[in-house]
Amino acid sequence: MNRVCVTSVVLSFCISALCGPVLIPFLKRLKCGQTVREDGPKTHLKKTGTPTMGGILILSSMVVTSLLYAGTYPEIAPVLFLTFGFGLVGFLDDYIKVVCARSLGLTPWQKLGGQMAVTGIFAYYLMHFTDVSLAMKIPFLPGRYIDLGVWNIPLLFFVVLGCANGANFTDGLDGLAGSVTLIVAVFFTAVAVGTGSGIMPVTCAVAGALMGFLLFNVHPASVFMGDTGSLALGGFVAACGYMLQMPLFIAIVGMVYLVEVASVILQVAFFKLSGGRRIFKMAPLHHHFELCGWSETRIVAAFTIFTAIMCLIGLAGS
Repeated sequence: MNRVCVTSVVLSFCISALCGPVLIPFLKRLKCGQTVREDGPKTHLKKTGTPTMGGILILSSMVVTSLLYAGTYPEIAPVLFLTFGFGLVGFLDDYIKVVCARSLGLTPWQKLGGQMAVTGIFAYYLMHFTDVSLAMKIPFLPGRYIDLGVWNIPLLFFVVLGCANGANFTDGLDGLAGSVTLIVAVFFTAVAVGTGSGIMPVTCAVAGALMGFLLFNVHPASVFMGDTGSLALGGFVAACGYMLQMPLFIAIVGMVYLVEVASVILQVAFFKLSGGRRIFKMAPLHHHFELCGWSETRIVAAFTIFTAIMCLIGLAGS
């Protein structure tokens, strides 16, 4: 088991790290440059033209590595499917935006429809082709579960879509989404090894892929993951949570995702209700800290450390 973990991490890292210098120039030739919001932090304007769709590195490394263990560890299939499925939706959105030069990409309804279709297939597979129960472990109450019956499926859709879009909102600074999700992947690996759930190859593969990707994505980034990467990572976190019967723990270990989404919702709601006033200088929350004078590297370090602490709390409560 330990050999599987080490091999998955190292192999996935090597694929990601070695393919980066090949993929990034290719993306530049395709003119897959990022368009930066003019109303955002002025320091981001220099990032205009940086290649996006780098999530292809994460997905390809994770898929190739995981497939080597698919026969021995069939439990990885749902995680692999949800991660790749959301990554594919993100890829279509990125491709339409940057390659086909349609600034809006997929319409909101097309993107939501794709996400719901992938989530629906995941839920069906989970219920009919695995022994995984939708009953959820209750944090800090060992051996206690909660089963919501007919509400389990609506909650699953809420959790999966929330994770995907939470990771998407978090992907706003160099290395932020990758660093935060790397810590969460390590958390799920520790739990998977401890419980013998069989999803270690894919959790380790994602961890290795992210370490390789971060070589090119830390500040100053030479490539961005785009929706291809951020939606895939959100799907990965949600899938792991359900395969380990720990969706309630996502609110703990994925607190950064939750806070980022909540900051946007609060900002928009307060802006409309108050006639134009704002709670934060800018949402999502990481931009608020930027406008308060924090550097990108400081924000990424703070959010990553916070995630590491929350994961330790999650381990204590598992």
